[in-house]
Amino acid sequence: MSNEKTAYISLGSNVGNRYLNLQRAVFELGRRIGNVLKTSSIYENEAVGFDGAPFYNACISVNTKFSAKQVLAQLLQLEKELGRERKLNEGYTDRPIDLDLIYYEEAIIVEDDLEVPHPRMQDRSFVLKPLADVAPQFYHPILKKDTRNLFMELRDKPPLEKKHLRLFRDRAHLFSQVQFISIEGNIGAGKTTLTHMIADEFNAKLVLERFADNPFLPKFYKDQSRYAFALEMSFLADRYQQFMDDTSQFDLFKQFMVSDYDIFKSLIFAKVTLQKDEFELYRRVFNVMYKEVRKPDVYVYLYQNTERLLQQIKKRGRAYEQDIKPDYLETINKSYMDFLKSYPEQNALIIDMQDLDFVANRHDYEYILDAIEAKLLEKQLTII
Repeated sequence: MSNEKTAYISLGSNVGNRYLNLQRAVFELGRRIGNVLKTSSIYENEAVGFDGAPFYNACISVNTKFSAKQVLAQLLQLEKELGRERKLNEGYTDRPIDLDLIYYEEAIIVEDDLEVPHPRMQDRSFVLKPLADVAPQFYHPILKKDTRNLFMELRDKPPLEKKHLRLFRDRAHLFSQVQFISIEGNIGAGKTTLTHMIADEFNAKLVLERFADNPFLPKFYKDQSRYAFALEMSFLADRYQQFMDDTSQFDLFKQFMVSDYDIFKSLIFAKVTLQKDEFELYRRVFNVMYKEVRKPDVYVYLYQNTERLLQQIKKRGRAYEQDIKPDYLETINKSYMDFLKSYPEQNALIIDMQDLDFVANRHDYEYILDAIEAKLLEKQLTII
């Protein structure tokens, strides 16, 4: 029999990026306290009890093995980490985050440092309205009324505006809302390894570039000028066919798609390797194809310096890559950066990999996931 209890927590913010403050708090509460079961809509209201900026307010329900007092301790610690400074007798003030324990199952607790249900919840529309989203029929164990009735009976109801913003239960829930993430990078940057790790962890459909069977690739590394056009055209044909096959339909049993390349890399590499007249012909063909392929929701570029790229190329030991010149890698890096300058900012993410080893170090892997997470949350704000 499970010892888990359901806790209901109210969240508020009126300083900084209020949406991101709330969402980060939800993610952290899920990591520290237990699985987040439900999230409410976000409501905006004027500051109550003091002259301050408007608040965003929300509510979540969480399954937890912690006691009510332990949950409270986690809330206070997280508030502190997210920038709130509580002071004795401070009254009502602006705050980047405000976390309150509203209910802990049907428990009634009255202690010096903890009172559950929250003693003022029945007087606060900005608590009751989001609480009604996650627990509309939950009965107050003292007042013997459910959340909806408490809200309806509230006499003084300052205006509440429901925002077109969504709170996600956890990172996996957030990632599942996108359709397609592309992980790109220079030769040896680690994009395929990272793509595998993300696909495994988040149950994503894996789209990998096929290149080992290309007959022109070993010849190209030995004689670039002779085999460049044949190589780039064969890559383009392969990538176009694969993209149309692999990204045109979703796998019903997968959350999203993640690839270790984007078809636009064809144009990037072609511009580096082809003569001017060859490139102009190539670009005309490419533009026709590019109109038809799926574009990624987020384009992640793993930036790695040339020295590290050469080390990793040597380490993975592909014979036909061992003669790649540093100047070639530097040119490819520059071409990617030029491309990203013209890419929609809300969809592009550059991660500096120079001091990261995401295979050996879980912390470095989490750093990358945090960066993707932040980009996806930024996109939520641009949708509004």
